[in-house]
Amino acid sequence: MSRTDAPALRKTALFDLHERQGARIVPFAGWAMPVQYRGIVEEHRAVRERAGVFDVSHMGRLFVVGDGAAQLLRRAVTYDVSSLAEGRGHYTLLCNERGGIIDDPYVYRLDGTRFLFVGNAANAAGDAARLRSLADAGADAELLDRQEQTVMLAVQGPAASGFLARAIGPEIAAMEKRACTELPFMRHKLFVSRTGYTGEDGFELVAAPDAGRAIWRQLVAEGVEPCGLGARDTLRLEAALPLWGNDIDESTDPYEAGLGWVVSLDDGADFAGRDALAAIKQHGAARKLVCLRAKDRGVVRDGYDVLDDGAVVGRVTSGGYSPTLGVSIALAYVPRGLAAEGRPLAADVRGRALAMVVVKRPFVRGGTGAATPAA
Repeated sequence: MSRTDAPALRKTALFDLHERQGARIVPFAGWAMPVQYRGIVEEHRAVRERAGVFDVSHMGRLFVVGDGAAQLLRRAVTYDVSSLAEGRGHYTLLCNERGGIIDDPYVYRLDGTRFLFVGNAANAAGDAARLRSLADAGADAELLDRQEQTVMLAVQGPAASGFLARAIGPEIAAMEKRACTELPFMRHKLFVSRTGYTGEDGFELVAAPDAGRAIWRQLVAEGVEPCGLGARDTLRLEAALPLWGNDIDESTDPYEAGLGWVVSLDDGADFAGRDALAAIKQHGAARKLVCLRAKDRGVVRDGYDVLDDGAVVGRVTSGGYSPTLGVSIALAYVPRGLAAEGRPLAADVRGRALAMVVVKRPFVRGGTGAATPAA
C-alpha cells in the first residue's frame, strides 16, 4: 500500500483542542494522538506532584448489557467479574486457549445487567469479535460499542480529586479506589471511575463529546496539566504497569508476567484458557517479568538484550529514563533463577554492558503527593 493509499488516522473529539494547545501529534494504533504538550518530563512531574489530564478516547469502550452479560464476561476473562459488586471495577485478562494474553481490559460493573469493558486501542475490534465468538446463541447479552459516540479522559495525580470535585461535584472526592458510578452532567450520563494507568490516584471518565470537551477545558483553565502519551508511558513504567504489545501479548501468559492475581481458578468457571493456565500455575513459569534499575548513566530502550556475565538471558520489553529516579529503568523477561530481588544483571546499550539490578515492583510508588521510590 502506498503512502497515499494508507487509511486516514482517526481523531478524537478533542483533537482541535490538542492542536490549539500546541500538542505534538503522532500516529498511535490508527489514531492521531498527542504525545506531548510542554514536554514529557514536565507533564510527568505534574502528574506525580499535582494533576494532569489525558485524552484516552482511543481506548475501546464496549458496554455489555443484559441478563446474560455477567455469564458472557466470566466465560471470556480470567477474573471472576460476575462476583463484582455494583459500582466496582477490576483489572482482568482476555486470554486465548493456550493462556496467551489477547488483551488486558478493565471491567466495571455498572448494575445488575450492565458492564463496561475498556480495552486497548489496538485491540478494540478484536476484543468485540472475541466476546461475540464466546456468546451462547440466544443468550441475553448485547455488545454496544460506544467508542465513536463518547470520549474518555484520565485525570491523574494527588490533586485530581479536588479538581474534579469542583468540575463535576463533591461526591467525586468520596469515591473509593476502583469504584465507579454514573452521574448526570450537561444533560448526559457521565461515567466516572477511580482508576488509572499512572500509579497515582486518579479518575477515568467516559462522557458525551460536548461534556468531555467542557470538562477538559475547565480542568486546563484551572491549572491541570494537559498530558500526552509520552508522559503516560513514563508514568506507567515507573509504576511497573505492563503495556500490551510490549510486556504482554499472546506469546506471554499471566503467571510469567506477574499477573496471576487476576486469574480466578477456584470458582469452577470454564473460561477461555482456563485449562492451560491451571497447568502453567501447577508447573510454574520458566521465566519472569522483572524490574531492572540501572546503576550508572545510560538509556535502556525496548528490545535491548539483558546480559548475565556477558551471555544474553533476556530482552527488555519496556525501557526508558525515569524522571523521578533520574536513571534508566526497564521491564524484562529473564529465567526464573535470575529473577530474585537484588540480582545483578546488565543491559547491552549499543555494545556497552550497563550494570543493572533486579528491584522490587514498582519502581516508584505514588498516591501520597510527590512520588517516592518503592522500598
